[in-house]
Amino acid sequence: MAKKKLNVGMIGYGFMGRAHSNAFRKVSNFFDNEYVPVMKAACARDADKVKAFADTWGYESTETDWRKLIERKDIDAVDICVPNNLHKEISIAAAEAGKMILCEKPLAMNAAEGEEMCKAVEKAGVLNTVWYNYRRVPAVSLAKQLIDEGRLGKIFHYRAVFLQDWTISEDLPQGGAGLWRLDSAAAGSGVTGDLLAHCIDTALWLNGSMSNVTAMTETFIKERTHTATGKKQPVRIDDACAFLAHFKNGSLATFESTRYARGHKALYTFEINGEHASIQWDLHDLHRLNYFDHRDDSIVRGWRSVHVTDGDMPYMGHWWVPGLQIGYEHSFVHQVADFLGNVAKGESTSPTFRDALETQYVCDAVLDSAKSGKWEEVGK
Repeated sequence: MAKKKLNVGMIGYGFMGRAHSNAFRKVSNFFDNEYVPVMKAACARDADKVKAFADTWGYESTETDWRKLIERKDIDAVDICVPNNLHKEISIAAAEAGKMILCEKPLAMNAAEGEEMCKAVEKAGVLNTVWYNYRRVPAVSLAKQLIDEGRLGKIFHYRAVFLQDWTISEDLPQGGAGLWRLDSAAAGSGVTGDLLAHCIDTALWLNGSMSNVTAMTETFIKERTHTATGKKQPVRIDDACAFLAHFKNGSLATFESTRYARGHKALYTFEINGEHASIQWDLHDLHRLNYFDHRDDSIVRGWRSVHVTDGDMPYMGHWWVPGLQIGYEHSFVHQVADFLGNVAKGESTSPTFRDALETQYVCDAVLDSAKSGKWEEVGK
């Protein structure tokens, strides 16, 4: 049977643009879907740079105005890989043009923007997804399977940490192509929306909704030179955040994130403790899931390291033979594969805009709590 083509227009060409492009290129080599992605156009403001990007990754054409990309009749799906402050305008325009949308995380600058975006895609009836890729690391998907099967029993605790160390230098400026995450006008928030949003999305997926939070944040360097003006300006993003939460299932949670943890480039870990069993996962060892089951005989009871490479484990049957692992980039391949499969069924792919809005509600509550010093309801 001849494959159906899904023409993709990419907006942005940074780190995520590369990760997504790699996924579009590889997916049909490993996953057999009714649809195959065609890398139709790449879009960015700098004509020379986007042309070089398009040539490297195999896009057929380029645009320097995202509005023109969206207007094109030969574009079926728009992939949004630009700073957070542009997500809303592009998403709404793409929805109104009837395009499917794949949007980078977090969904928006705040929940109010996210609500507008959800209304737009739902009114237009366009298929959508948000790139919270860690859901599709096979070991994390296996954790979801074990929880849903009831192996952990009642959940008591959820704890997650995401640590980096790349912004410690006072000489690092804010703003611009590489450092927009330090500029609140482009990012909205700091580690809360950038790093903890990943942790929150995973937690909501694995353990259900949160009811309330109490948080503290800190900005360690109060002023940085802005790349646009060359002048010192106040830093308005959070460099570090820690918060407590109640899940609606009765479990307690702790979350911590910082960009000031020397020795950590991307340490993302979570642990979940249930009445029967516990699980642990570490991004630095992403192909393993640590598992402890109290129901084992006492003489062999203990933590085991499950090597997530067998063909009956999530996604692994599409790759190599057991024992040969895959990596970070494959999580994006898995999301594209799921998206293509759902296009054939006329369904959006989780996390949808509506799913990602729940993460946005938690982020807003965290930032509100850090200001108020009080417990804040999620989605109040």
